[in-house]
Amino acid sequence: MIKEREKKAINGWIMVAFFLIILGSMIWWIITAHELMKIWPAAIIFLDIFIIIGGLFMINPNEAMVLLLFGKYIGTAKHEGLRWANPFYMKKKISLRVRNFETNRLKVNDIDGNPIEIGAIVVWNVVDSAEASFQVDNYEQFVKIQSESAVRNLATQHPYDSHSETKVSLRGHTGPISEQLRVEIQDRLCQAGVEVIEARISHLAYAPEIAEAMLRRQQAGAIVAARQLIVEGAVGMVEMALEQLAKKNIIELDHERKAAMVSNLLVVLCGETACQPVINTGTLYA
Repeated sequence: MIKEREKKAINGWIMVAFFLIILGSMIWWIITAHELMKIWPAAIIFLDIFIIIGGLFMINPNEAMVLLLFGKYIGTAKHEGLRWANPFYMKKKISLRVRNFETNRLKVNDIDGNPIEIGAIVVWNVVDSAEASFQVDNYEQFVKIQSESAVRNLATQHPYDSHSETKVSLRGHTGPISEQLRVEIQDRLCQAGVEVIEARISHLAYAPEIAEAMLRRQQAGAIVAARQLIVEGAVGMVEMALEQLAKKNIIELDHERKAAMVSNLLVVLCGETACQPVINTGTLYA
């Protein structure tokens, strides 16, 4: 595996100044030399232009220049500004800037077999110019394809939604899902010299053909979960009320009266509408 190694490139302005000095000297030679000797300065200037100008290149901030000599990797120049290297070097510019893209909206099945639409935003940058240049054919295309593959794989490992706090879902646990997606994409892109800074889901919905049915199912599940929570709270409140009555000796209740009291309290606490009080002037045994 080819790893990046830094190559120090000469300051380009030094070579420009050297070129100007040689050019001035040759002009002076042409002016003062005999007619037969004037052909040599022209050849020297031409060679000087090829060597000096052919080796100059510009590196902008957050860019790198990969240098090759007849197919052999020489190194990567990263110092910004005007630089000079062997004019026979082949130069390939690589951007080190942070980039991002949004995947296509993919239709996949979640772990429960429900068809869903999912898309993600991936933020990345190149950290190893040699791997990005030589390990993969086109690193930008490689990032896009592998990211979409990771999104598909992630969607098949989790349900779209879950009312259980212990079960990770795509919709209810965005933090852990985003981190898992970032790690999975990074594992796929490490050989391409790419670092994944962030990955998060940008679009998540049921497929159109089942969206309405799944919405009703989701609402029903939410109602059941809410009812379960209400009943658990009501039972706790009834239990607390009976314990307080017994502890303070306010009233002595037999099993039948306790059952009636529990029934009334559960109706009041679990009912959807406000209850109308009814005053009982008799007894349970009348």
